[in-house]
Amino acid sequence: MPFLSDSLARVKPSPTIAVTNKARELKAAGRDIIGLGAGEPDFDTPAHIKEAAKAAIDAGYTKYTAVDGIPELKAAICAKFARENGLTYTPEQVTVGTGGKQVLINALMATLNPGDEVVIPAPYWVSYPDMVLLAGGEPVAVAAGPETAYKLTPAQLEAAITPRTKWFIFNSPSNPTGAGYTWDELKALTDVLLRHPHVWVLTDDMYEHLVYDDFVFCTPAQVEPALYDRTLTVNGVSKAYAMTGWRIGYAAGPVALIKAMGKIQSQTTSNPCSVSQYAALEALTGPQDFIESNKALFQRRRDLVVSMLNAAPGITCPVPEGAFYVYPTIGGCLGKTSAGGTVITDDETFATALLEETGVAVVFGAAFGLSPAFRISYATSDALLEDACARIQRFCEGLK
Repeated sequence: MPFLSDSLARVKPSPTIAVTNKARELKAAGRDIIGLGAGEPDFDTPAHIKEAAKAAIDAGYTKYTAVDGIPELKAAICAKFARENGLTYTPEQVTVGTGGKQVLINALMATLNPGDEVVIPAPYWVSYPDMVLLAGGEPVAVAAGPETAYKLTPAQLEAAITPRTKWFIFNSPSNPTGAGYTWDELKALTDVLLRHPHVWVLTDDMYEHLVYDDFVFCTPAQVEPALYDRTLTVNGVSKAYAMTGWRIGYAAGPVALIKAMGKIQSQTTSNPCSVSQYAALEALTGPQDFIESNKALFQRRRDLVVSMLNAAPGITCPVPEGAFYVYPTIGGCLGKTSAGGTVITDDETFATALLEETGVAVVFGAAFGLSPAFRISYATSDALLEDACARIQRFCEGLK
């Protein structure tokens, strides 16, 4: 349509949302569908957080707030960074947005000029490249495959940086792979960044609390304090606190950047939902014990899914360190024909045939920038996961 902007033509709709919507449509039509595409916990928001939101409504906290967050929430965010990450910030270094997604796009919109490059390890969360494109920049995807446990190497980062590089986006544990960087692995990357003072670091720490076994979370400005002045550390309450629909994300970084992001937000959404902000305040300052019990449940589900997928012919599924995703490769399935007659030429045809023939909805790997693979979210019940993985096994066994 001629009246649409050129910048809109640079981006595509979110594939993960598309898969989720397709699964809902088929389910509404009466199909037996198991949707494993959505990246949100299946737990309810904890009761004390919901009660805080109700109390905020009853107290009349339903008006406009400061554009980028109420003072109480900013103070709680500063305390969280000090307590959990060893990072010291003042409230003027903190911004609160309508989900982590808005915080990320605010940062990119506030800083990118045409031709500026952003280095993004692949597989990546589907929105990173399109956010960069929408903000006028150029995404530079760097493939970090199963041979490096889905982690970017220092040599790869070094090779990807050019004089036009403005940001390095870092996500650990990762969506879609669940891969987490150890302190030493991250230190090797920050050593590279120290040699390139024009490159800023944009972290996505959304899955900080969802780590398993003996893995210990760390974030770039914590590992290398010399990067503090050019790092935006992004987090939120969506995943660990089961608050995806409340839409609260936050970040801390240099004052000039935070003010610039606030300017963007003031002319787009203005403040995040006032009631959600008070719920997030309770999330960060109230009881935290449920996080450990939820984490134990996720770890059990991870082990179930990894074990069953590795028993499917043609699939190899690494064990992730965190988040609630697995990213199995399907190299052994390519070139074969499904029981329903579909030739598996790539991961998209695999995912399409899997949905049509078994009713299991997954997201194909090309959406995340690395094929041939697919992503499963195991943020659903053990019974559904067991059923879905058994269907995947039968589908792979039927490939000829």
